[in-house]
Amino acid sequence: MPTMIKDPFARLGLDREVLTVSQLNGRARVLLEDVFSNIWVEGEISNLSRPASGHVYFTLKDSGAQVRCALFRQSAARVRQALKDGLQVKVRGKVSLFEGRGDYQLILDTVEPAGDGALRLAFDALKEKLSAEGLFSAERKVALPLHPQRIGIISSPTGAVIRDIISVFRRRAPQVQLTLIPTAVQGRDAIAQIVRALKLADARGFDALILARGGGSLEDLWCFNEEAVARAIDACVTPIVSAVGHETDVSISDFVADVRAPTPSAAAELLAPDSSDLHRRVDNLHRRLVSRMQDKLMRERLRLEGISRRLRHPGERLRQQAQRLDDLDMRMRRAFEQQMHKRQVRIAHLESRLAAQHPGRALAFLRQRLDGLAARLPKAMRDTLKTRHLQLQSQVQTLHVVSPLATLGRGYSILLDERGHAIRSAAQTQTGQRLTARLGEGELQVRVEDNHLTPVTLSLLD
Repeated sequence: MPTMIKDPFARLGLDREVLTVSQLNGRARVLLEDVFSNIWVEGEISNLSRPASGHVYFTLKDSGAQVRCALFRQSAARVRQALKDGLQVKVRGKVSLFEGRGDYQLILDTVEPAGDGALRLAFDALKEKLSAEGLFSAERKVALPLHPQRIGIISSPTGAVIRDIISVFRRRAPQVQLTLIPTAVQGRDAIAQIVRALKLADARGFDALILARGGGSLEDLWCFNEEAVARAIDACVTPIVSAVGHETDVSISDFVADVRAPTPSAAAELLAPDSSDLHRRVDNLHRRLVSRMQDKLMRERLRLEGISRRLRHPGERLRQQAQRLDDLDMRMRRAFEQQMHKRQVRIAHLESRLAAQHPGRALAFLRQRLDGLAARLPKAMRDTLKTRHLQLQSQVQTLHVVSPLATLGRGYSILLDERGHAIRSAAQTQTGQRLTARLGEGELQVRVEDNHLTPVTLSLLD
């Protein structure tokens, strides 16, 4: 780390003090940051870069010079407009030095558009942002009331705007109650005042609100292009008519409001129904109502006469119902008797079937069958045993014929090796190999002296 000195303006000693490069850059940085700690510079952005760190680096230039600028992540997050090459901006920051490379640069904390074109860029950027969030969508708009009784006016208490609005209501709808919520409509203080006035008016339960201002330059109308005002309008539940500037002026407030009026007077006319028109509409509705009532009475009278002609005396209706009741009673009795007869016939049939299938008869038949089977069982067992005995004798004789024991009984023997396998040829033995000779009765241990296949090399001591 370079050694810091208390006084960056101290002159070098006369004894030829020698600085390292790090000390030189450190003193230069402190000197620049102390002298140029908070300055505004205007120029054009070029060589803009945005690394993954979130910092922004660019070169600020004019026709004759350029300087490098660094806008670190926290400060970059507060910049509202989109930065790009060729954009004319005003920047605020301090002059510093990047000691590692010895580069002279500006460390910025604020970037603003420069001139009227800059305001237009800021306007377009905010418009695009709020539109993407859906603040301008038709689904968020609220219809204006047809016959409002209480209207709040958010505007300056002085000037022609409020007088024009009052004049329109006096002429067209003097019965409507108007309430002014005063606020500044120009300057830095106007933003907070307009937001406060919107919240206050929305809480007072008006039927509708008018946000109005007279014409002016883009700078004069800028408070109505601020994001805080736009979001305050969007948060209002009360329907809002925006009437800012002249007919050709367009503000962010116009897009967010429920209805845009070209002028304050036009906003008043939207909410002030003409009294003469209302009288004519009421007279017309009265005539239509009387005509429809007369038509309704005529139709109901004709309908009543028709019903009267079709109406019969209750006594006749009762006699018809009594006759129908007697007919239903007789039909029910006949149906009941027929059903009873069918049930009796079916019961008799079931009784006869039940008697034919009495369990006593089945038991007698089964007992007789059981006695027959008991008598046949001993004979069947004797016959089966005799047959099985004859089969066993035949199988024993067959087994004796094929059994090797019968062969051994006739004087033959079987040679077995050490693993008990039968020796069928001399090639399976070796000279000197011990074998077991199984006889008809008993066994013998033998040794191969010569299998006539390999030379005999037996030891004389064996």
